[in-house]
Amino acid sequence: MSVAFAEEVSYVRALGHLSEQDVALATGVARSTVNAWARGTRQPTGERVERIAELSALVERLARVMEPSYVAIWLHKPLPALGDDKALDVLARGDYRRLSALVAELEYPVAS
Repeated sequence: MSVAFAEEVSYVRALGHLSEQDVALATGVARSTVNAWARGTRQPTGERVERIAELSALVERLARVMEPSYVAIWLHKPLPALGDDKALDVLARGDYRRLSALVAELEYPVAS
């Protein structure tokens, strides 16, 4: 099972141009823990599994609506639609649905 998480961490980092530190911020762990996940020497449990899955889903969706190389920047920016919170911080708090709703607006803009 740790191979699956190692592959997922590598995949999400490559797709979204994310650093180990970005994944650490999103999941609430140390960078060294993310490194151990990526090497397959440790595996996440509990809420960390959820955060990795949510980060992966978020990055995949964002990469379809913006240049993948911009995804990491977007995740770090204070966003007015999030009350000037950063997407990585919102995800780390477990509020994926809030981010999902915002990304849905990017995916399916409403004509005004």
